[in-house]
Amino acid sequence: MLAIVCPGQGAQKPGFLSPWRELPGVDEALAGLSDAAGIDLLRHGTESDADTIRDTAVAQPLLVAAGILAADRLTGGDGFAAGAQADLLAGHSVGEVTAAALSGVLTAEDAMRLVAVRSKAMATAAAAEPTSMAAVVGGKRDDVIDTIQEHGLQPANINSAAQVVAAGTAAQIQALVESPPARARVIPLQVAGAFHTKFMAGAREELAAFAPGLPVSDPLAQSPLVSNAGGEIVTEGSRYLELIVDQVAAPVDWEACMGVFAQKQVTGILEVAPAGTLTGLAKRELKGVALMNLSTPDDLEAAEAFVGEHGTAYAAVVADQES
Repeated sequence: MLAIVCPGQGAQKPGFLSPWRELPGVDEALAGLSDAAGIDLLRHGTESDADTIRDTAVAQPLLVAAGILAADRLTGGDGFAAGAQADLLAGHSVGEVTAAALSGVLTAEDAMRLVAVRSKAMATAAAAEPTSMAAVVGGKRDDVIDTIQEHGLQPANINSAAQVVAAGTAAQIQALVESPPARARVIPLQVAGAFHTKFMAGAREELAAFAPGLPVSDPLAQSPLVSNAGGEIVTEGSRYLELIVDQVAAPVDWEACMGVFAQKQVTGILEVAPAGTLTGLAKRELKGVALMNLSTPDDLEAAEAFVGEHGTAYAAVVADQES
């Protein structure tokens, strides 16, 4: 049982797309995705510095393009839907847009159009008021949530049993740093705003006006999406659009997504580029589950073997095609 997962904002690093450009056809693919998003992904993925790609309007399209590109190369670029290799698909925050492209809910071009609107709207909302986020690591869950709320903050990301990300005004974040929950550390994050909270209400409205115009398909029958909205399993494209609109101003519950992986008895989790964040969380939360990072082309051979070992849905599809 295989889950393919797609990372969210913060996973990007300067130059991380450079190794992929050594593969034939990658520059052309990135140029097409750049046109759809209205941003130069070739430049930002290879030349731009850390501050430039930290910008929400740059980081989000870059991450979605990277995941689409890596997954496409995993299938050999033969047009076989990348998501068909997975028994489950999921993404953290903007990674849900990547997952929608891999599942066939959105075309790659429409995923890039969606993330372009999403990222610009969130960047605009973040600029309206000085807000930020901080990771709270350790402590008891109830104590952590209570303390976050006592400071007027919201739990924006529930990443694992030991990590909750709080979001709110810069002053509220500073107060949390100075007065953390018992037995917990508070780590301020280098982000542009309080994503997945009430501060993103304007971004949600903008996305709500844009998203219904996108053509969608239902996810591949053998590869449903697991949503950040409490781990809901999504089997209809129209439901995906509802959830991705709400998501910008609602908490990301990645712990619930991992709970679905455990319930469905996932045996392997493969994270697409730029990989490492979500497999890192799974390493602590899902003991005994095999993990694979597809970060560069050097990982492709091992990733293909990993899919062959864990991807039961993919094996069934291949068997049907060969019969």
